[in-house]
Amino acid sequence: SSREPDVNSLGSPTLLHLFSQIEFIKQQMARDNVQFVRFESIDLHGVSRSKNVPSRFFHEKAIHGVAMPRSYLELTLNPKDNELDYINATSFNCDIILNPDLSTFRILPWTEQFARVICDSFTVLGNPLMTSPRHIAKKQLSQLQDNGFSLHSAFTYEFCIYGITEVVNSKTISFPAATILNNHDQTFIQELIEGMYYAGANIESFSSSSGPGQMEITFHPAFGIDAADSAFTFRTGIKEVAKKYNYVASFFSESGFYNSGALSHSLWDLNGQKNLFSAGYGGEELSDIGKNWLSGLLAHTAAISCLMAPTTSCRKPYSKYSKESKETVNAKWGYNDNSCAFNVKSHGGKGTHIENKLSSATANPYLVLAATIAAGLDGVKRGLRYDDMLQEENHAADLKHSLVPLKLEDALVALEKDSCIKEALGETFVRYFVAMKHYELETEEMDSERNKCLGYFI
Repeated sequence: SSREPDVNSLGSPTLLHLFSQIEFIKQQMARDNVQFVRFESIDLHGVSRSKNVPSRFFHEKAIHGVAMPRSYLELTLNPKDNELDYINATSFNCDIILNPDLSTFRILPWTEQFARVICDSFTVLGNPLMTSPRHIAKKQLSQLQDNGFSLHSAFTYEFCIYGITEVVNSKTISFPAATILNNHDQTFIQELIEGMYYAGANIESFSSSSGPGQMEITFHPAFGIDAADSAFTFRTGIKEVAKKYNYVASFFSESGFYNSGALSHSLWDLNGQKNLFSAGYGGEELSDIGKNWLSGLLAHTAAISCLMAPTTSCRKPYSKYSKESKETVNAKWGYNDNSCAFNVKSHGGKGTHIENKLSSATANPYLVLAATIAAGLDGVKRGLRYDDMLQEENHAADLKHSLVPLKLEDALVALEKDSCIKEALGETFVRYFVAMKHYELETEEMDSERNKCLGYFI
């Protein structure tokens, strides 16, 4: 499908709706004196990449999109990796087009005269960029819809708030912001929560967590892509609001310290009227469809784990699930058990839902959403049951269900071998993602100084 509208068919309802949206936004921009619009997309690491456009050009860019070098979103690989026929100098160094999703347009409350809009990535020929995390997530949501389902979900993030770095004895040190831990800085918290709401991220709760300066944020559940959009909005916005108050916000998991990024989700009917995980009011038991979905998550745990925990440091906490093996651990599930990788909950007024706790806060929210859907939907389609899977494991010589490799390189192998997840996310994406991660692993020791700074960006 072409990215640009056909300007010759002015009678098209789609085109009329587009121009109507643009005119409505232009009126809003004039009313709020917006001078710049940030056209924003997400790279493979979950970091915002954007171009700022003066408001006088908004109409043109909303129709034709904004050009950006492809390498900004796909990141730089080792030049030796050009044997991947998809990644060559011509395609990697070319431009892609950021096409705005106008429904995500928001005024940014924490900065003056700025607005932002989330964009989808296309080639100059109008084809979706196959490595685009948002495109992959939308494709999986479309698969759900084709099967008569919808997803109700929300992320819960842990992150750290530090004071501005100080130089002590020639060393740069970041101190935890203890005032945040004690809830003394209410002004910062108030601006953050209110600002996020108007920016499109509906925060349900904000609290201190277990570590010094560590906080936990939970979003209100939403249907479709909104859950990942909210997480993406927050990941950028928290850093900008924190900077106003002389804090530094980081999602990065350092050695011995972990920030989780759980995805709470439930499967609903197409109209969003019935929670299909619920076996009845007040019941803790999962429905049959819920058991199938959970079984799909367990069956594909090894493959999706490299998307949930994409760095060496954020995989270390997996060892808490089991201490029986040095190579793999068993990802357990349970009812109302926060120590499990997959926690089934039915309290709190949200109905029955599953918390996918495999995910780290450093993971890309769109990829976490897509991988969760791909695994769960496969379980529903095949009618998988975890009790049957346990019996099968007794006769299986290959990697058992629900076993998670502790090493990132082993998880990448599992992803390449999992034909279901590979097909769902797209072979082009999987090939590129695996090549990128292998390059990072090869250069990890050399880039130790760079890794120390990742907390500022991830």
